[in-house]
Amino acid sequence: MSALEQAMTDYLDLRHSLGHAVSDVGRLLPGFVTYLEERGLGTVTVQAAAEWAQTGNGTTGVPRRMTAARGFARYLAGIDDNTEVPPLGLTPNRPRWRRPFIYTPSDIEAIMRQARDTIASPLRAATYDTVIGLLAATGLRIGEAIKLDRGDVDWDKAVLLIRESKFGKSRLVPVHASTLRALAEYAVLREELQPTPNGPSFFVSLTRNRLIYAVVSPTFRRLVDGAGVGADAPSPPRLHDLRHTFAVQTLLRWYRSEVDVAAKIPSLSTFLGHREPASTYWYLSAAPELLALAAARRDTASSAGGS
Repeated sequence: MSALEQAMTDYLDLRHSLGHAVSDVGRLLPGFVTYLEERGLGTVTVQAAAEWAQTGNGTTGVPRRMTAARGFARYLAGIDDNTEVPPLGLTPNRPRWRRPFIYTPSDIEAIMRQARDTIASPLRAATYDTVIGLLAATGLRIGEAIKLDRGDVDWDKAVLLIRESKFGKSRLVPVHASTLRALAEYAVLREELQPTPNGPSFFVSLTRNRLIYAVVSPTFRRLVDGAGVGADAPSPPRLHDLRHTFAVQTLLRWYRSEVDVAAKIPSLSTFLGHREPASTYWYLSAAPELLALAAARRDTASSAGGS
């Protein structure tokens, strides 16, 4: 192990011991260390950090890499005077965190009713009514719902097969009897109104094809606006907020039932198709009531431990 690799290992161990998340940094830093060593550098320089950060992809890739490099450089500066710590402002900041809109049951029913009452085509109305209900009841990503094929529904076991979703993972999602019933009712209507679709997709458009996000998203926006949901919200409710709502309501239900939430988080993480439970813990910050319940649970546990 090289001196830089050893320093990285020590740094990650220190972060972990202090309670900081290391998953993102731990995934990025080995590449940075390799980048430095390939250039014959024994420590971090501003130029190397900036160049390496620019190899990131997406809107958050560059700032995430720079954040990882800067943290490592701060650690190295304490043991190597030649280390240069990249200053703030070299890369754009991450996009501002957007608090999700948490739908109430009446909000969801209003949007579904808007689909039933305002969309002229019976098949299209039923499609949006059912898709929205499915997202609210299961927390699926919209892409996962669109990708569902008719053979992905196990009617006997009440389970959906979500194939190769985000991160290339597949999973089984059990559904409530009422959700399965709604899917069955839609399937009957679909077979009656669109008996010869162009493919195996479960949800079918008027053109007999699979739904596409570029059409679903603006249609959902019109339904939300028409139903008057979130009219006074700081940010307009989004389709993906149905997934946030499912996660938050599940966590709220667990906290109110006084179950061991920490023990159940991995199961929710698997259900939602998260890469790791840390992604699921993010939802604790999505609702003030949820944060208050989590804090109260922690304070109670601390008091019990100290008595």
